[in-house]
Amino acid sequence: MTATAETQKPVSLTARSLSGRFWRFSAAFVAIAVLAPALALGWEAFGPSQGLWAHLLANVLTQAVVDTAILLAGVGLLVMALGTSAAWLVTAYAFPGRRILEWALLLPLAVPTYIIAYAYLDILHPVGPVQGTIRALLGYSSPREFRLPDVRSMAGCILLLGFVLYPYVYITTRAMFLTQAANLVEVSRTLGVRRSAVFWRVALPLARPAIAVGVSLALMETLNDIGASEFLGVRTLTISVYTTWVTRGDLAGAAQIALAMLAVVIVLLAMERYARRRQRYFATAQRARRFTPQHLGPIAGVAAFAVGIIPVLIGFVAPATYLTVEAAKRMKVNGISPRLYGETLNTILFAGAATLAVLVFGTVVAYAARALPGRATALFQRLSTLGYAMPGTVLAIGILIPVAALDGLIDRVSQMLFGVPTGLLLIGSGAALGYAYVARFLAIAAGSIESGYSRIPRSFDQAARSLGRTVGGTFRAVHLPLSKTALAAAGLLVFVDCMKELPATLLLRPLNFETLATHLYGEAARGTYEEAAVAALAIVLVGTLPVMLLARIGRRESGED
Repeated sequence: MTATAETQKPVSLTARSLSGRFWRFSAAFVAIAVLAPALALGWEAFGPSQGLWAHLLANVLTQAVVDTAILLAGVGLLVMALGTSAAWLVTAYAFPGRRILEWALLLPLAVPTYIIAYAYLDILHPVGPVQGTIRALLGYSSPREFRLPDVRSMAGCILLLGFVLYPYVYITTRAMFLTQAANLVEVSRTLGVRRSAVFWRVALPLARPAIAVGVSLALMETLNDIGASEFLGVRTLTISVYTTWVTRGDLAGAAQIALAMLAVVIVLLAMERYARRRQRYFATAQRARRFTPQHLGPIAGVAAFAVGIIPVLIGFVAPATYLTVEAAKRMKVNGISPRLYGETLNTILFAGAATLAVLVFGTVVAYAARALPGRATALFQRLSTLGYAMPGTVLAIGILIPVAALDGLIDRVSQMLFGVPTGLLLIGSGAALGYAYVARFLAIAAGSIESGYSRIPRSFDQAARSLGRTVGGTFRAVHLPLSKTALAAAGLLVFVDCMKELPATLLLRPLNFETLATHLYGEAARGTYEEAAVAALAIVLVGTLPVMLLARIGRRESGED
């Protein structure tokens, strides 16, 4: 027996070492794959731009930079005001309908930015329902006699994007308000702070890091947008990248603009970190009491609900109602276009395959950081989240460069060995598009899975390892069964994001390949809005799934379920 034990011991140690190396190597592979597009982008940006760079700098980029800066500033201020005030309203006050408002304020997240622009272009058209009703009430008969300001403007773009993206600030800020201990408010009251001033003197300063995080997420989504800005006549850097590459065929010039966009993203992230550089939070051993809301009277309660529901009406109810009506008209007259069946299948297959890959890679990165803590795995985890910070157009160009080079290598090798050309195998098969989905949304899965792991006590790992389990064995026996809920939540969020993704899909899709998002973009660009209503409604309906999940998680964490 002693001899047997002595011969088994080295095998066990070797197995443990190999298992640890496998997880560390896999995490490194994922990090390099996400980092590769950024490195390729920098390499391509130093290439010749076919003589168009001077033209772009003189006639395109100056206006694009100005428009992008104005758009980011306007959207940032609007989402900060809407998200913070909405979070304080449903946290600090109790009134009829507050429970409904808590989750309803999340609904605009289900509407992609390009869909709200598409919807409001028709809703607010000079001969549309809104302006037609106003003219009828005022006694006018023609748009020449009375018309509202054109929604195709910088102001219109800021307003529409702000009313769709404010939930990013609402989610993070409300979570901070809920976790602020009630005794902080009570201490401020004993020191003479009026209840009406608690928000400005206590709650808002403590919530600044959460507000900064939410605003930075909204601004990155604004920078990623291509459909809404183009529909509303605002020429941003994102649109400049798209037209420089697709219209002018200048990949190096597009890479240079994309690199400038990446610098903007880095600045946004640096600003977010700077905003919370000195913020530290400490908790006592006892669980802090939750913030107790102030009960409002009947009139004040109705007023509070009316004010709180306005962002929901503008950001979700109005566009969703419009899409439902238009889709019903379209299906009643012409039925559902046969094209939509194939496009829906394309959307589901690509989003589903990408979601599966994202969950696998996100699990690898998150578990490697958990099971093998150290600088290397922490670095791999940080690098693997870079893709989400890169706008879709920037990521698409960064992916195209190495994938196109690999396609060329495969084609040359195939012709040399078998005499058969393969052409653009990876790009033509959609592998490049799948790569873009995985790189862009890996951060969502890794973050959600890491959050699930954080709920598993470290003692479980130690017990499994003491019983002879390897790193992989501990994952299979302990972490995988206990993190199924986190995996399901991450999968749902990633699937919907893949389904809604427009910029990367437009640039990397194979020839004659359409998804619901690209179908909508094409129809809206041609002005045939009624043809795209069914596709837009399908995207919105599926987009409500993660919103419902977020609302349920929020109620559970706040102790209201």
